[in-house]
Amino acid sequence: MSFRGRHTGLALGLLPALAAMAAPLAAQQSVTVFAAASLTEALTAIGRTFEQRYPGVTVKFNFAGSQVLATQMEQGARADVFASADQRWMKYAEDRKLLAAAPVTFARNRLVLVIPRSNPGGIERLQDLARPGLKLVLAGRQVPVGAYSREALTRLSLADGFPRRFDQLVLSNLVSEEENVRAVAAKVQLREADAGIVYQSDVTESVKPQLRIIPIPDPHNPIAEYSIATIAGGNSLGRGFVALVLSAEGQAVLAARGFLPPGTPTP
Repeated sequence: MSFRGRHTGLALGLLPALAAMAAPLAAQQSVTVFAAASLTEALTAIGRTFEQRYPGVTVKFNFAGSQVLATQMEQGARADVFASADQRWMKYAEDRKLLAAAPVTFARNRLVLVIPRSNPGGIERLQDLARPGLKLVLAGRQVPVGAYSREALTRLSLADGFPRRFDQLVLSNLVSEEENVRAVAAKVQLREADAGIVYQSDVTESVKPQLRIIPIPDPHNPIAEYSIATIAGGNSLGRGFVALVLSAEGQAVLAARGFLPPGTPTP
């Protein structure tokens, strides 16, 4: 099933339901959100707004790689909401009858190359990643950002100014594969690697002083699509949280942290 075309317009229908649920929400006490690690700051901020709006309600988060979260839910971990960094793991959850409602695309994200501010590898442009002896760190293939990163390298291999085997040359420098995007950013920040590929939203204010960014041009940048859904057996708090994420208020929080709106064209 394609999630394209399901965007924040659906929030208009959900917001009246959110208001109607105000009393039951307070009685239910908590909502558990399983979300991709790259959403940590944005959804934490949205969660604080949700708690302020409904005193006595607690939003509990489990942030990890989307593949880890989907597997945890399949194995019986309780969640009310799942927010995935790609459609592959959302479809995995859907195919296993874990969802209570159709998924909705709520944000998108670009990839960027990050290097330590001190630039020990002497990397000035994307082509330098093919130089032998560099230390590259990526997320694993099963992780959404890891799959997107390898797709970007494949696209660059077909671009003017790049060797045809660019992706293979770059991957020969791979020294570590991480379980989520935050681990990639951390290794580069700590200078345990010369470069890594992360989402632009992961270059947060706290890590900007330690990192330099080299953009990946849009024609070669596979835009990540984030989708969100309530989980079968969850309570009505989940529907309320999803409605807030899709609302103009929730979308503003995501935009302020570097996410693209769901209607952004994919190259």
